[in-house]
Amino acid sequence: MPEQTATQTAVDPEWVVDFLGRWADAWNSHSPDQLLGLMTEDIVYDDSAWPTTMTGHRDVREFLEHTWRGLPDLRFTIRGGPYVDADGPRAAFWWDGRATHTGVIDPPGLAPTGRPLVLDGADFHEYRDGKVCRLRIVFDMADVMRQLGVLPPAGGGQERAMTKLTNLRARLPGGSG
Repeated sequence: MPEQTATQTAVDPEWVVDFLGRWADAWNSHSPDQLLGLMTEDIVYDDSAWPTTMTGHRDVREFLEHTWRGLPDLRFTIRGGPYVDADGPRAAFWWDGRATHTGVIDPPGLAPTGRPLVLDGADFHEYRDGKVCRLRIVFDMADVMRQLGVLPPAGGGQERAMTKLTNLRARLPGGSG
């Protein structure tokens, strides 16, 4: 059996409950410094809404500013959990988010639509020294793109037409890209 190190020790569920309250408050504050204060300097952060994995506060700050610029009223509530890993300093929870798209989302350069968004996602945290050191946030980006009008409604005629066009492109020489 491998020796257990301090980084493999499970976290106290009561501590996680308290931390998640502070986490939601920090997100809802729209203060990068408040949220970054809950992350280690070397945070590794992967989010469905960002094209690359972020490493460190500078990368995360850029993402946060981008997010809050496009969705300035973004708010989160915790819906379920936390689900604490008995084998390590990890926990997960389920959340709901709500926002209105009133600012530019760049990338990819999407002008404000004024449309409301409802998000359904989950966070996966790994902790070190009382902060998040690894973070993965997942939610359905295709659903977000449908809500913003970038993608057509699922199952409709527009979606079927896009699928046919995509299939046609794949059959053309050099059409895979």
